[in-house]
Amino acid sequence: GHPILEAPESVTGPWKGDINIPCTYGPLQGYTQVLVKWTIFLHDSSGDHIQQAKYRGRLQVNHKVPGDVSLQLNTLEMDDQSHYTCEVTWLTPNGNQVVKDKIIELRVQKLSVSKPTVTTGSGYGFTVPQGMRISLQCQAWGSPPISYVWYKEQTDNQEPIKVAVLSTLLFKPAVVADSGSYFCTAKGRVGSEQRSNIVKFVVKGEKSFLLLWADLGCSLEFLFLNSFSTIYILVLFCLLGKGLHIFSIILIISLCCMVVFIMVYVMLCRKTSQQGEAHAREASDSGETWRVAIFTSACSSEEPSSQTPDNDYSDDPCLGQEQQIIAQVNGDYARLLHTVPPDYELLTT
Repeated sequence: GHPILEAPESVTGPWKGDINIPCTYGPLQGYTQVLVKWTIFLHDSSGDHIQQAKYRGRLQVNHKVPGDVSLQLNTLEMDDQSHYTCEVTWLTPNGNQVVKDKIIELRVQKLSVSKPTVTTGSGYGFTVPQGMRISLQCQAWGSPPISYVWYKEQTDNQEPIKVAVLSTLLFKPAVVADSGSYFCTAKGRVGSEQRSNIVKFVVKGEKSFLLLWADLGCSLEFLFLNSFSTIYILVLFCLLGKGLHIFSIILIISLCCMVVFIMVYVMLCRKTSQQGEAHAREASDSGETWRVAIFTSACSSEEPSSQTPDNDYSDDPCLGQEQQIIAQVNGDYARLLHTVPPDYELLTT
């Protein structure tokens, strides 16, 4: 019926690294812990006491979790190798004391760095929405210090690009351009550099937005007809970056399409109206030219006249010239009747 103390027979820690030497028990009702003693550490009612000066600042014992009295030893040195005793004393319900102990062997090794693994600090995994703050973490085990480098794969067999020299690659926020294949390397105090597997990181956002726009049948060329359309584009991308709901995005796109088509329709109507006015001016200008031709074709008073008083016949060349002009005008007038719009036929008649 007494508490049972549990601990492994031995543990191995990395040189210059940290190690947790486990020692636990299951708390029992009525039993009160009064003393925790390690070979190099003592914890009682007066507090923590470190037995040897070389361990000061490098060790601590867990007090937060009931039943967990594990020893945390940091920055291991080679001479830290030894046997450590974990001893716990309880006070029983009847006032007696119960003592249990376990001996653990600590080994310190100069460990080569292990192959690093890549994890993400988000429940989304490696496919995340645009605008999200996310990190990729590179983790390796070995004798510290361990240096990390992040790389991004390139196309066309080009050399990977170095993007960070920390264990954590942070995107704040993530954008579509961050999508790609990444890997990290780890180099420890001992051994050669190790490389992680390649992970494919995908940021969803503007690409799916453009595909959705194409499915709706809205041509992007119309959006650049005027400055207002450019503003709409910027607003939409900003809203998408804020993680707006897909139905709200569809509604905004539909409204923008309607506005653009209305503006295009107004521009076409205005152009048609201007063309009609231009045709009317051309018709008016042709009529004025025709009238001017009649007056400017008259004979000049300076030309010599030869008239015969004895008869009514006149061989004045100006008269024959006038008849030719009248005939030419009649022909032009007939052609004009065929070219004017039907609305003017009644007027000419």
